Amino acid sequence: MNSAVLPSGAAPGDAARAARAAGTGLWVFIGVASTLFALFLTAYGMRMDSSDWSPLALPWQLWLSSALLLAASLAMQGASAAAQAARWDRARPLLWGGGGFALAFLGSQWWAWQALDTARVMMAGNPAASFFYLLTAMHALHLLGGLAAWAVTAQLAWERADAARVALRIALCARYWHFLLVLWVALFAALGWLTPEIVRFICGRS
Repeated sequence: MNSAVLPSGAAPGDAARAARAAGTGLWVFIGVASTLFALFLTAYGMRMDSSDWSPLALPWQLWLSSALLLAASLAMQGASAAAQAARWDRARPLLWGGGGFALAFLGSQWWAWQALDTARVMMAGNPAASFFYLLTAMHALHLLGGLAAWAVTAQLAWERADAARVALRIALCARYWHFLLVLWVALFAALGWLTPEIVRFICGRS
């Protein structure tokens, strides 16, 4: 990394340590969030074996959500690669596209919730619906947190701030977007295709 793009007064070693600290901090957060969602999914699997459980027909908008989040993840990865190569004419539009696709994902999620509301699928009426709203809302909250960091990064990129710092922030955003995509795929699979029979097989109770 060229020292000409480091913050004023910062040594290359200081920048490397800051980058490692930021990366480690994000991995720790991802680990904590993964544990939280694992606990939620465990409770979901245990609860679905109850007599009052009624399978939920997922709205088609969730497929649109999946495509939008995949596009967001790919755009952020492209932005990170371009930033590392100092191709800012390509990195900036991809960065903004990654955030735009993520915002569209939230819009499609709201559309899905509205579709369920129109079908009178309420949280209190069915434990499956309660878990659906809980899991998707928690994922959306984590995405909103990522969008807050993305907004700061996009502003710095727009202002043409220190290149090394912005490239690091884009790389961290891309990593978090990949995590959100993997997490969403796990949630979508559980909500759509996990059954009491599969749960019993996994738990050795089949």
